[in-house]
Amino acid sequence: MNPVVHATIDLLKTYRAEQGDDIGSLFAEDGARFDNFSAKCGDLLLDYSKTAIDQRAKSLLLDVAREAGVEARREDMFAGASINVTEGRAVHHMALRMPSGSEVMIDGQNVMKDVTAVRDAMAAFANGVRCGSVKGGGGVLTDIVNIGIGGSDLGPAMATLALAPYHDGPRVHFVSNIDGADILETLARVDAGTTLFVIASKTFTTQETMTNARTARNWVVEKLGEGAVADHFVALSTALDKTAEFGIRDDRAFGFWDWVGGRYSVWSAIGLSLMLAIGPENFDDFLAGAHAVDEHFCTMPLEENVPVLMALVGIYHRNVCGYDAKAVLPYDNHLARFPAYLQQLDMESNGKGVTFDGEQVDWQTGPIVWGEPGTNGQHAFYQLIHQGTSVIPADFLVAAEANNAIGDHHEKLIANAFAQTEALMRGKSVEHAAEELRKAGKSEAEIERLAPHKAFPGNRPTCTFLYPKLTPHMLGMLIALYEHKVFVQGTIWRINSFDQWGVELGKELAGELLPRILGEGGETRNASTEGLLAAFKSMRNG
Repeated sequence: MNPVVHATIDLLKTYRAEQGDDIGSLFAEDGARFDNFSAKCGDLLLDYSKTAIDQRAKSLLLDVAREAGVEARREDMFAGASINVTEGRAVHHMALRMPSGSEVMIDGQNVMKDVTAVRDAMAAFANGVRCGSVKGGGGVLTDIVNIGIGGSDLGPAMATLALAPYHDGPRVHFVSNIDGADILETLARVDAGTTLFVIASKTFTTQETMTNARTARNWVVEKLGEGAVADHFVALSTALDKTAEFGIRDDRAFGFWDWVGGRYSVWSAIGLSLMLAIGPENFDDFLAGAHAVDEHFCTMPLEENVPVLMALVGIYHRNVCGYDAKAVLPYDNHLARFPAYLQQLDMESNGKGVTFDGEQVDWQTGPIVWGEPGTNGQHAFYQLIHQGTSVIPADFLVAAEANNAIGDHHEKLIANAFAQTEALMRGKSVEHAAEELRKAGKSEAEIERLAPHKAFPGNRPTCTFLYPKLTPHMLGMLIALYEHKVFVQGTIWRINSFDQWGVELGKELAGELLPRILGEGGETRNASTEGLLAAFKSMRNG
């Protein structure tokens, strides 16, 4: 952080210490608190009134955003500047969801011609598969197997599950883990003659992806012969020499660009499996939802800008309150993979300890992000959120209307979501717990013994995202809101949210260790690794 931002954060810490952070009292003091601490982006409502942020704290947080240069860096990003400073690249995944005919300049070139060409080629291919004119060796393609990892898996897998009610195309399966169980159990569920494999790797060299891809290829060749490869594989890659060597025709290789980071790539050719499932029109609506958020992010003042407000709430919790973690709790079963998707988006982007200038940070950066759908989580980890020693801010995601309505299921789901946010804020005093026990006819001795266990500290902050229904458009909005939130926080922390050097060392060491695992020799490692290698060989050899 720059010195002025640092000073403002310190001022916020002092203000919090003086004022306290009793959320309930803020509602008592401000009858319009919900109106003053909620904001809308299209049909989506963000309620952040159940946090300890008051008007003074909000004003100071907005100062932090301005002092950190959020607005200027936002303009640089949308102008195609190379804000990915360590790799010297532009960051413009937003171009992938721009309407055809738009102009997006990167390095002096309007990239929208290429973006539109790939998008149109994807749509033509998807329509061919969906209507049956593009076939496999066994006829109409009934199953898609997406093979990728990281952003080439998490994005399309999450979105495909989220939009399950909109599926009217082939069944889609996802393989990412190099553990053989992942690919073998998937192959056992499909028929070679009616299955299309989508291999997602920009360089066509990713170890996990290519290992699984070669296994799939061998399986197809065994079942259908070498000549079937061209009809059963497509590539999401720009390495045409490698895809051709694999046996994939050039017209079935869909590319994307180095200004599209992996965890921001679901909008690109990486979204082909999603498009095959829901169709090009729904995919376009998905893109349009994200574009609507881009427009909101670029044009709304900071005070009403939902991604900015999301980011500032997070800055308050991380840097003022010192909270280490953040829970994402979708009360929408179709968003079961959304917390995992946000883990990568947030933790790979902002899990950094070095500034733009290569200096070590002396402030906290990205939090630990985790979560599961409600109401399942209520019967698992909510105990810790309610009564544990760590305060864990939480985002609740709630649809007003269910995609799958039956009886009063959805009404009960909503009641649970709203009740949890209220319970986390209100808590329950020992006195209140004692009175409840007294009304239940417990003895005074039992009351004294049990009341402390039934008390809740409360004052646990939450934000609620309420939207009409989980449609392709709304899913696009949700993803883009969190993308821009991550960008704003990275800008305030002065870290590059668009590289991921931290994942490289493990890959390098795995490459060095593989010969030892295979028994081919190699350099001696540390005592622990040597011990593990010896134990592995002993167990393997029985």
